[in-house]
Amino acid sequence: MTTETHHHKVSAETERLMKLATWASVSVAMMLIMAKLLAWFLTDSVSILATLLDSCLDAFASVLNLFAVRHALMPPDDEHRFGHGKAEALSGMGQSMFIAGSAIFLALESVRRLWHPQPIAQVEVGLIVMGLSMVLTLLLLTFQNHVVKKTHSTAIQADALHYKTDLYANAGVIAALMLAAWGWAGFDALFGLAIAFFILYSAWDIIQQAWDELMDHELPAEEREKIEGLALLHPQAESVHDLRTRKSGTRYYIQLHLVLDGTLTLREAHHIADEVEASIQQAYPSADILIHQDPSGLIEPLPEHAQSSGV
Repeated sequence: MTTETHHHKVSAETERLMKLATWASVSVAMMLIMAKLLAWFLTDSVSILATLLDSCLDAFASVLNLFAVRHALMPPDDEHRFGHGKAEALSGMGQSMFIAGSAIFLALESVRRLWHPQPIAQVEVGLIVMGLSMVLTLLLLTFQNHVVKKTHSTAIQADALHYKTDLYANAGVIAALMLAAWGWAGFDALFGLAIAFFILYSAWDIIQQAWDELMDHELPAEEREKIEGLALLHPQAESVHDLRTRKSGTRYYIQLHLVLDGTLTLREAHHIADEVEASIQQAYPSADILIHQDPSGLIEPLPEHAQSSGV
């Protein structure tokens, strides 16, 4: 006997927050591009150029993210029974590629400037623009982190990650401008090189998260233990085995075998499984849960090699 829930419909609040986060990201990226373009034109700073390039890629990634989130929020259809949540992971993977490309370009430009240092003009303008950039980025990050906490969105999390990179990069540029104004112009290129490596590191982090989701990686061990614990809270649940989990967009997929007293009637076993399911659903509201009931003493857990990889 199997019990199953299909909570495929994303809540209105989750949809509203995710769409608002994508529009906020695009808007901030556009404002930062205009401000940094002016600052770079006036200062000719390679570190400001670095953050300008990053903001241009942020804008592109944010627009890509906007469409990906819209697609991911579409309900399941006849050809996509599990929904469209993996569009978020694909967006994250695409973002990471563009971020890595900008980092490589920046590293090459920084090396060139190290060999041929150039003085920085109108440092005050650069400092003002970078200070404004930090404030806008910090406000966006605060909102994005709130959305991620509420929705567990992979796409918004990836977007927030590279804006977090921007925040550190902007702080580095401010330090570079001040040091370059006080002495050696090469500080500007050194900070540009450091930012490039930090961006590459962040891109790799995004790739890992997106890859895990695309490959149906299991949820972390602590989450799996939590799910097993919730199932075993029921007084008639004897044990749990063959737990399989994955995440797709904002939705979790959970499948497990629940061992019950073999003398129970089909109706009684079904009722217990419904109660266990409800307990797990309360902790994971957007989860799609599948529970198979096994009579105790008759069915052994499947060998590891016999378990399929999907839910």
